[in-house]
Amino acid sequence: MTADPVTTALRYRAFISYSHQDKSWADWLHRALEAYVVPRRLVGQTTLAGTIPRRFAPIFRDRDELASATDLDRKVNEALAQSANLIVICSPHAAASRWVDEEVLAFERLGRGERIFCLIVDGEPNASAMPGREAEECFVHALRYRLGADGALSEECIEPIAADARPGKDGKTNAKLKLIAGLLDVGFDTLKQRELQRRARRMTALAALALVIMAVTTTLAITAVIARNAAEVARQAAERRQKQAEGLVDFMLGDLNDKLVQVGRLDIMQAVDDRAMSYFESLPITDVTDVALEQRARALEKIGSVRLDQGHLPAALVSYRAALKIAAKLADGKPADTPRQITYAEIWSFIGLTHWRMGQLGAAQQDFESAQTVLRRAQTRAPDNLKLQFQLAIVDNNIGHVLEARGQFEAATVQYSRMLALCERLVAAQPGNAVWLGQLGNAHNNLGKLALQRGDLATAVAQYAADDAIETQLVARDPRDNSQRENMLTVRAILGRTLALTGDVAAGMRDLQQAVDFATQLKMVDPNNTSFQEDLALYASQLSRLRRLSGDLPAAHALIAQSLRIFLVLTRQDPSNSGWQREFAEAQLEQAEQSLAAGHVDAAHAQVQAALRILDPLLSRHPDDRATLLATVGARLLLAAVTPDASAARHLRADALQALQAQKNGRDDPRLLALQVEALLALGRQAEARPIIRQLWLGGYRDAALVAVLQRARIDYPVNAPFQQKLLAATGAKLRQ
Repeated sequence: MTADPVTTALRYRAFISYSHQDKSWADWLHRALEAYVVPRRLVGQTTLAGTIPRRFAPIFRDRDELASATDLDRKVNEALAQSANLIVICSPHAAASRWVDEEVLAFERLGRGERIFCLIVDGEPNASAMPGREAEECFVHALRYRLGADGALSEECIEPIAADARPGKDGKTNAKLKLIAGLLDVGFDTLKQRELQRRARRMTALAALALVIMAVTTTLAITAVIARNAAEVARQAAERRQKQAEGLVDFMLGDLNDKLVQVGRLDIMQAVDDRAMSYFESLPITDVTDVALEQRARALEKIGSVRLDQGHLPAALVSYRAALKIAAKLADGKPADTPRQITYAEIWSFIGLTHWRMGQLGAAQQDFESAQTVLRRAQTRAPDNLKLQFQLAIVDNNIGHVLEARGQFEAATVQYSRMLALCERLVAAQPGNAVWLGQLGNAHNNLGKLALQRGDLATAVAQYAADDAIETQLVARDPRDNSQRENMLTVRAILGRTLALTGDVAAGMRDLQQAVDFATQLKMVDPNNTSFQEDLALYASQLSRLRRLSGDLPAAHALIAQSLRIFLVLTRQDPSNSGWQREFAEAQLEQAEQSLAAGHVDAAHAQVQAALRILDPLLSRHPDDRATLLATVGARLLLAAVTPDASAARHLRADALQALQAQKNGRDDPRLLALQVEALLALGRQAEARPIIRQLWLGGYRDAALVAVLQRARIDYPVNAPFQQKLLAATGAKLRQ
């Protein structure tokens, strides 16, 4: 064996200090560092940390906790003295550990304070300075204060060098590379680029490796199954082979799948998952340990999720149902085991999500209710388990969506209200939990949407404003989280649209402009992200409408041209995406409105007909979809306005009115009522329109398009001052909570 290019006077490359409660992280980091091979082009270079070695071994990992010792023992002190670097695994457990604190202090007293590196795995840095969040502190005392000349800690605060492995931060892979970059004293970007180049070279061999592993796994699986039916003398050999097979399957579904995703080889990934699925289907679920069954259930669930992401819904159902069969056996075997009950319920929810995507709403509701039954039964044994309560909130959300899609708005409101109450309790218990806070925002958003559909604009604005405040808070916590920034811009746009419905067009344009600006920034970060492209196109179209209604046609023209360009590309890329198709048609309708406002009637006629060619088939497939209904009816009324044949125009308006009046659910939706008013006035049925106008006025609805229609009909529609006061009170009260 060839020796490392460089020898060092110190025995250990690094010393890992951790709390025994973070042992799993220490195990992972120890393996990751000792297994890491430095990119060849960096080996031998000289940095401030010395000459770059080929490998990091050996790494010293402190034993768990020195519970019986009164001071750091000799072995640990010697290891610290013989270590070039100190890596501290930081969490609330570590921050509370006297031994971690003493190890850091001892290393600093050796004069190597600049060679201390931190890996944050849980908690919050410097939370001890945040009132009410002290328990979340992840840095020990010795990391937060500078060492004085007398060897004691001073009161001068310092900021340790840290990699952050928490969800939504650096992640495990980047955190590991940041640590390694610090240990080597090279730039993170340099190391990352070398790592990507090395990975690209390795990926070329992975496809062939995957096929070889599948063949080996199949052979081992067949051998194992045959051996299980053989005589007792072959049992141990069969079990050994089965463990080997399941170990390979675990690799195939884990590291190999992740690497195949990175290089876009979904075809091979699908073949891997199919072989693994066939293998698991061939095995019994009796005479197997619970640990093996849990592993099998997790693997089957992962296969289902991969298939779900690929859009292979029937195949995903097969995987989830196989996982459910095992999870049910495990849950029934230990009713008091809360994690098992949660796992069982989660698989039910995955099945419900698959049925939801297949359009089978009845089956989806039954699946979600099955998950709810499992969780409620478990809650009787563990009423204070917060993770269980969070899963109940998720199920309430899922059931609410199904009920809403089926037009059962009152029942959906009950589910969303229960979700809100659960999330409020969870956030009160753990204010720093970003996932739970995000779900609280979703609950507010759900209730805002239903309030809008029943005509309660004040509540809708208040709920959307509460969600907007939460999403903004989450972005402030982690400005680099682009997914969270997208959540924020979406809610900001929804709030702006709703404020415009109350007559506050200036606030609506302000919020929609911010949404467009945020979406533009995200699109620049990731130009190929279709979700960011859709955000920009959709909110540019909606802002364009408000600009037009405010009389700013040049700004409206520029915005709608941008929206149409993006939607044209998206809909050609995926013609089956009904959401993109509807939003493209809505943009075409706004273009037609602008053409009409500019006096170009023929252009407007052609543009609205193009929109209807998209909307009519969509409405026939999704008759209960409120957005599609509103867009289609609005298109027919606009077509009537640009149709020179009076009889044809009257027929279009009558059809539109009939479609609106035939709605059984959400009949008080002010957007729906406003279209009824427009149709009735155009048909000369003013007496029928007046009670609807009165209802809209009482509800505070003051969309600029309706106000323009009423002005043309010479119908007085003053500002509803009592509603404006109610709106201010509701919004202020909600934001003060």
